[in-house]
Amino acid sequence: MSREIKGIVLSRLIVLITIILVPIIIFFIFIFVDFKLWFTNNPTSNFWIINVLCPLVFSVSWLFFLILFANRVSETIESIDKITGVVPTRLMLFFGLTAIYILFIFVFPLITPIISILSFTSMAWRLTTYRKKSWEDSTVSFITKLTMILAAILPIFCFICILPDYIKLATFLWEDIWLPLLDLIYIFSYCLCTALSIGSLFILLSNSGISEYEQIYVDSSKSKSMQHIKIAELFLFVFFLFLAINKYEIIDLFYTVGFVIVVFVAIVNFFQGKKKIHSFKSHLLGYILAAVFMGSNLLIFTVEISELLSYWSLLLSAALFIFAFFYTFLTLDDI
Repeated sequence: MSREIKGIVLSRLIVLITIILVPIIIFFIFIFVDFKLWFTNNPTSNFWIINVLCPLVFSVSWLFFLILFANRVSETIESIDKITGVVPTRLMLFFGLTAIYILFIFVFPLITPIISILSFTSMAWRLTTYRKKSWEDSTVSFITKLTMILAAILPIFCFICILPDYIKLATFLWEDIWLPLLDLIYIFSYCLCTALSIGSLFILLSNSGISEYEQIYVDSSKSKSMQHIKIAELFLFVFFLFLAINKYEIIDLFYTVGFVIVVFVAIVNFFQGKKKIHSFKSHLLGYILAAVFMGSNLLIFTVEISELLSYWSLLLSAALFIFAFFYTFLTLDDI
């Protein structure tokens, strides 16, 4: 069942926001990264190719890709827990946001040239074979193949233009975005995870020992409205963020409470879920990563080890969600 906010399907809203933001981000990258053409010093050529042509080609590519797979991406977001069972649905927002950080900072720039080539060849194929329903080598004409090759030249050219300076992009993303934002990302994620953890306890108690957001094994007509808990989670998140940013020491107490709750909810979900339904998904791996992330600065006495474990668990949480997302995206037809 799709989740909605005032009648708007949440997964489709996420896809729409992504379609809007991706081209903006691409143009910003080409504005702030000092790309230079390696085959000419002409400022006019540099402007039109680097600041106009390249971001336009890459933006069109992503727009085509996202619009083409809009329904599939939306269904993937809704089905990710059903297929993988490794990401706790109650903590989906935490895992999803940490994944977005990593995707846009590290993965997105690297796969953009590949997406561009695939998108332009796909557009060429669709324009020349719009009456065909499938891609079969035996039925693809020479004109279609030639058109696809010609269409691929433009994104390949754009990639070649920035390839020698691609190291600048990596340096920019690492030094100007990732490192300055790392502490803020950590605090934001910690506060979010803590608020969601406390909310999961309320839901767990409200539903007699199991969270309705993990796996529904009770009559859906008997499930209770959780709107007030969602509002409480939002309030707690803002409150924790205020305490953390202003470095009030009491935030450590709330972090400890959140860590204990994550461990408790994981245990209850595992044993009571298995007791009710043999195939119940305990989301054990997801809860372990969340517990490691939240408990790293509570259980480790060495500051350096604590920070290292915290950041690595944050990266692993993102990697887990990214893997689950792409696995669900590729296997969606199998459900």
